[in-house]
Amino acid sequence: MPIKALFFDVGNTLLFPDRAVMLNPLHQRGIFPSADLLQRIERKTKREFDLLEVRKTGRDHGFWEIYYSHLLHELGVPDEAIHVDLVTRTRVSGNWCDIRPHTREILLRLARNYRLSVISNADGKIAEILTRCGIADVFETITDSGIVGKEKPHPAIFAAAVNSLGVAPEESLYIGDVYSVDYLGATAVGMQSVLFDVAGAYKENGLPRVESLEDLEALL
Repeated sequence: MPIKALFFDVGNTLLFPDRAVMLNPLHQRGIFPSADLLQRIERKTKREFDLLEVRKTGRDHGFWEIYYSHLLHELGVPDEAIHVDLVTRTRVSGNWCDIRPHTREILLRLARNYRLSVISNADGKIAEILTRCGIADVFETITDSGIVGKEKPHPAIFAAAVNSLGVAPEESLYIGDVYSVDYLGATAVGMQSVLFDVAGAYKENGLPRVESLEDLEALL
């Protein structure tokens, strides 16, 4: 079925972490992880997290708990207080404020042919953050788990988003960065999906993926 609507994740898709804020607990100790290390840890974490989610082991681990456990181990900083601080910072929408060049321009071009919307696991403030970043007005609706009360991959948040535009799931394409949360969550309710895979975690999996909004525009 032809795609009528594009639904976007926010974190690591439209907006990226402000590393100066997110990693401040490490920076205060004179530790500055390289971009290569951060991407390597992201790839490792996504693969591990996906296995935990898909297998439904029941282990109570969030993505960022795993990510920072691996990062601190790699850095030789086994400090639980730092770990808690780092994880807490990822849960604040305002700390996700790095927007890539030309994001607004590309979204506006996409909006000529598709209806645009957002689905985000957030703290109820993602619309405010998108406004601050200058792209909230591009989207017809913004579905925030902090308001809906269900987080991806729960089908209720995807259903709420699709219903907000009045389109069928089969007419919708969801773009997000985590296989077990975004791709499986969307396809489980009948949506099409593409992974936004900047770090290259899914490069060898044969899954539909893009590494930038430019790639997505070319794909469509």
